[in-house]
Amino acid sequence: MDPQDIEPPRTKTAAPDTLQRPAPARRRWWTLLAVSAAQLLVVLDGTIVNIALPSAQSGLGMSDANRQWAITAYALAFGGLLLSGGRISGALGHRRAFVIGLVGFAAASALGGAAVDPGMFFGARALQGVFAALLAPAGLSLLTMTFTEPRERGRAFGVFAAVGAAGSALGLVAGGLLTEYASWRWCLYVNVPLALVAVLGTAFVPPDRPVRGGGRLDIAGALLSATGFAAVVYAFNEAEPLGWGAPKVLALLVGGVLLLAAFAAVEVRAPRPLLPMRVLLHRARAGAFLSITLMFVAMFGFYLFMSYYTQTVLGYSPVRAGLTLIINALAALFGSTLVAGRLHGRVAPAALILPGLLAAAAGMFVLTRLTPQSTDILPLHLVPALVLTGLGLGCVMPPTASLVTADMPRTDVGAASAAYNASQQLGAALGTALLNTIAASATASHLASAQDATPTAASVHGYTTALTVGFGILLAAACVAAGCGAPARRQGRGSTSR
Repeated sequence: MDPQDIEPPRTKTAAPDTLQRPAPARRRWWTLLAVSAAQLLVVLDGTIVNIALPSAQSGLGMSDANRQWAITAYALAFGGLLLSGGRISGALGHRRAFVIGLVGFAAASALGGAAVDPGMFFGARALQGVFAALLAPAGLSLLTMTFTEPRERGRAFGVFAAVGAAGSALGLVAGGLLTEYASWRWCLYVNVPLALVAVLGTAFVPPDRPVRGGGRLDIAGALLSATGFAAVVYAFNEAEPLGWGAPKVLALLVGGVLLLAAFAAVEVRAPRPLLPMRVLLHRARAGAFLSITLMFVAMFGFYLFMSYYTQTVLGYSPVRAGLTLIINALAALFGSTLVAGRLHGRVAPAALILPGLLAAAAGMFVLTRLTPQSTDILPLHLVPALVLTGLGLGCVMPPTASLVTADMPRTDVGAASAAYNASQQLGAALGTALLNTIAASATASHLASAQDATPTAASVHGYTTALTVGFGILLAAACVAAGCGAPARRQGRGSTSR
């Protein structure tokens, strides 16, 4: 390993470069409020538009072929620019970058809400992704540098993770309510007051120093990471309608992987890399990155199942289907604040991550037992599954978010925060495409092979097949977490990573 990829031990002379001086208690909690509001914006926007999309398509005259760009434009810009956003955040100073991200996101949201044609709408969604790519790593970096005392850090990351864990479910609920009782445009306008609240909160956020020498952007790394990540995410999106064997999908996947491999090769040799390899080449952090990626693969497939199953099989309205997910959001809130938040620093991160993954896997397994003849579905299947997956997600997100940024030099906090957000985005995109494709293939196969198979029975078979794969993914993530337990225990006691 290159000597520059080894993290320096924490010494008295190195301490100023690691974390800033602790802020007064009142300012610390204002920081949490502002960062949580921003996190809600970013996560909410990943799902709220999904519910509003049919109404937006009708209102703006989008074609069926082009409507996917309402989702894809945001995902590509957000995912492709996250690593650059983390570096720019450090160069500007995380608080300044945070405010710029908030103001830009609010302006892009207002533009999207006022869109008069599909092109304007898609452009606004891409702009939202651009500013979210700056906002997300800046917010997590501020949280990391502000909360350094273990007990307060646990509470802060618990609240932050609760917002992230519940945000996707709340987005479906809010999207249904706003679309049904107001207009699809309010699914975008609602971001403006939320962003303003966060901007007001930044007045109390302690200032931080820009990273010394951070203005020299790794251009080659930025281009390779943006194009490689965007190609992979776009391939996942295209796999849903075209299938994984389609030439376009395969070309995008191969091209994206090659670009990301070239990015890794460039970063090893770059004097000021966009993503220093020491961020990834640490056993506990690598385990946290992989665990949260696999968690999001399974959970976004789970949310897709809940949306389709409750509406197409159970006949729920979009609003009722969204409200059902409140159970999941409340369980995630409980798990992240009252379990993970309180135990942070008292137990090893793996002691939270591993049970959380197993709880989510158990919730997924409950739904694999569904049949077309199942009765009392809400109390016997949906509620246990929603509670267990919510608790699992709530227990996994705080320790992984804290672990990937723990004991990092100040110069690397933005890169680590960006990589964490990128892991979630990659997992969400892959999970939606992969499990949806599996469900569709299993449904078609069941209709073709089973005698007297009804469309409902075939759909349930497809859903349970996809959820079985999700169950296996969560078990694999648990194995990863168990394998990374030893380094995590040392970090959990507050020692410096070497």
